[in-house]
Amino acid sequence: MNNIDKTEEEWREELTPEQYEVCRKCGTEPAFTGEYWDCHDYGVYRCICCGAPLFDSETKYESGTGWPSFWQPISEDAVEYREDDQTDMERIEVCCAACDAHLGHVFEDGPEPTGLRFCINSASLALDRK
Repeated sequence: MNNIDKTEEEWREELTPEQYEVCRKCGTEPAFTGEYWDCHDYGVYRCICCGAPLFDSETKYESGTGWPSFWQPISEDAVEYREDDQTDMERIEVCCAACDAHLGHVFEDGPEPTGLRFCINSASLALDRK
């Protein structure tokens, strides 16, 4: 349910080259390089493209993967899921429901209570610190 209608040129103008590559072209930042992989500040993680709330710091945990990891989104309607067939791995892509930005992937190897690991690129996020 993409509520944001912008051209690729408009996205390029608004985002850094890394943010554009990750969010609009389904790229991935290198592990252990993003701004939030080791961040322990409290707040709400928002979509860098549209500002929609995506994850709460209360659900962030150390997965050891080098990317920010969460065990659930801030609400089920905040994100959308798609099968990702870009690699040989079976993966589920996670996108912002408001603007269709690529955020990362979700895996079934996370902690309780959900058992999920939302492995999210820092480049797709902006932290609203509490």
